[in-house]
Amino acid sequence: MVTIGQIAKMAGVSKSTVSRVINNNGYVHEETRCKVEEIMEQYHYRPSASAQNLSRRETNTIGVIVPELDNTFFGEVLSGVAEVIDRNNMTMIVCNTNNDAKKEREALEMMEQQRVRGVIFTAAVGYSDAEAAKSIRLHLKHLNVPVVLVDREIENVQWDGVYYENFESGYLAAEYLIRHGNRRIGIITGDMELKHARERYRGYVQALEDYNIPLDKKYVYYGDFTLDTSYMITRKMIQSCAYPEALVLSNNRTTLGFIKGVNACGQEFGSEIQVVGIDHIPVLDMIGFSYDCVTRDTKGMGRRAMELLLDRFQEPEREKKIYVVPCIMKTHEDEL
Repeated sequence: MVTIGQIAKMAGVSKSTVSRVINNNGYVHEETRCKVEEIMEQYHYRPSASAQNLSRRETNTIGVIVPELDNTFFGEVLSGVAEVIDRNNMTMIVCNTNNDAKKEREALEMMEQQRVRGVIFTAAVGYSDAEAAKSIRLHLKHLNVPVVLVDREIENVQWDGVYYENFESGYLAAEYLIRHGNRRIGIITGDMELKHARERYRGYVQALEDYNIPLDKKYVYYGDFTLDTSYMITRKMIQSCAYPEALVLSNNRTTLGFIKGVNACGQEFGSEIQVVGIDHIPVLDMIGFSYDCVTRDTKGMGRRAMELLLDRFQEPEREKKIYVVPCIMKTHEDEL
C-alpha cells in the first residue's frame, strides 16, 4: 500500500496538500485535488477513518467479517475470537454481510479505512465462478494485512484457515441413520453454491453407497441453509405423503425450519421421520428439546482463528496453516 509521502511525490505536491485532500480541509486547487484523488484511486489508497493524518499508525484492532451475525454458529465463533482478543488487550470490529457480496466489499473497504491489524473472514457467497473468486482475492490482498479464513473456503489463496470436517459430518449423520435401521434416507441440502454444502451432501451420498443403499433422488431436497426454505420444503414434503423415513438436515437453521414445518403439519418431531442435524443448537438445550446432531467446537474455531492471526503477526513469512475441526456425534441417548 502506498503512503501519503509517496502519493505526494507522484502528484508533485507536499504531504500537507495530500492531507488536506484526504480530510477535505483547507484550500486545494481543483486540478491538484483531482490529480491526488486519481493517484489514490489508482493505488487503492484508503485513508484511516480513525486517524486521517500524515502517518500510518499500527492499531491493535482486529476486523471480523461474518455472513450471518444472527446465526448462533457465528455468535459462538465470535465468542471464541473475543476470548483470545481480550487476553491480548486488543479490540475487535465486527461486520455482518448478510450473505451479500456487495455488503462484503463495503465491509472490506471499511476495514481498510480503519487500519485493522488483521482480519478474520468468512465469505458471503461461494465464489465458485473464477472471476468472482479472483475479485475477492484481490479485495483481501488490498487490505495488506494478515487474513484468516473461517468455515468457508476460497480456492487458491495463501491465507491461513480454520475449517470443518464437512464431508465427514454428512457421512456420520447418514451412517447414524442407517445403523438405526433406516433405508429410505433423504437430505435437505444447504446452498449448493457453497463448497461446504456440497461436501456435506457428498458425505451423505458416500455413506449410502458404502452401505449398499440406493440414492433415491426424490428424497434429495435442495435447500439454502435458511430456516424459511427448510420450513417450506418440510411442509410440502409432509403434505405430499411421500416422504423418507429419515433425513439429514444440513445446518442449524435447516433443523429449525424442519422443526417449524413438522409442527405446522401437526406431527410430533421424530415420530414419523428420524433426523440427524448438522450443528448443535444451544437454545434447544435450554428448553429441554433433545435431538441427534453432528456438532463441533465452534468457540474453539474462533479461538484457533485468532491464535493463527497472532502467530502470523509474529511470523509473517511462515508457511500457510490450515486447521480442520473434527466432527462429533451428539445423540439424545448420550443424555439418558
